[in-house]
Amino acid sequence: MKTEKDFKPISGYTGLVISLVLAAIPALIAWQTQASWVIIFEIIAAFMIGGFVVINPNESCVFTLFGAYKGTAKANGFFWVNPFFLKRKISLRARNLNSDPLKVNDKVGNPIMIGVVLVWQVQDTFKAAFEVDDYVKFVQVQSEAAVRKLAGHYPYDNFDDAQAEITLRSGGEEVNHVLEKELTERLFIAGINVMEARIAYLAYASEIAHAMLQRQQATAVVAARFKIVEGAVSMVEMALEHLSKKQIVQLDEEQKATMVSNLMVVLCGDKSANPVINTGTLAH
Repeated sequence: MKTEKDFKPISGYTGLVISLVLAAIPALIAWQTQASWVIIFEIIAAFMIGGFVVINPNESCVFTLFGAYKGTAKANGFFWVNPFFLKRKISLRARNLNSDPLKVNDKVGNPIMIGVVLVWQVQDTFKAAFEVDDYVKFVQVQSEAAVRKLAGHYPYDNFDDAQAEITLRSGGEEVNHVLEKELTERLFIAGINVMEARIAYLAYASEIAHAMLQRQQATAVVAARFKIVEGAVSMVEMALEHLSKKQIVQLDEEQKATMVSNLMVVLCGDKSANPVINTGTLAH
């Protein structure tokens, strides 16, 4: 199985001392003799310079030799390796991807705008270096594909799908967990560890946003009216019950109906009622 393996290069200071010694030998020999062959030491010393590498904290270096993977060094410091090694540095730091909002269709076909924020880091340098062409671009493309798939599985809200228990707007951590799982599966091939993924932006697309806002407002008005009527009926019922129990006034059925009508108008009206003083009898 192709996977990452650890590589431990020698200290760069050891390689530096060897290079300096090889560079000094020709000078000493040339000072005593005029041998031309000492130039070989100079060439070797110059060749060794190509093997020095500095690895910073939270950074790795992948080594290959003539197409063969030799390993990955993750220890930070100054090192020396075979000058023939090809060196590719890969950051191990955590990275953020804040995607631009995408226009997609939700489960019921409504166009919506959705964006995600993703926290990720390279976990397997072999896969990141050799299993995909560009692992950073791979993360971006697969994140977009995962968002489109997520939006197709859930409705934006339950206006059009009353049976939906989970929606993009109210799903919360459960929807984020599904997104994180989907991204983990997609990015595994590139050796990427998904640390966190969640929806960062969610809205209806501009072409239906106004209509959806009106529908939400109408739903809110209906819900508010329902509560008002429910409360008004309870208040009227309580008023009639107290009047009858305390025998403050005796009302026949017609008078009760009139009283109920007036109270419902007062309690359910949008505007404050204007009081009217009755100076006659209750029947007039």
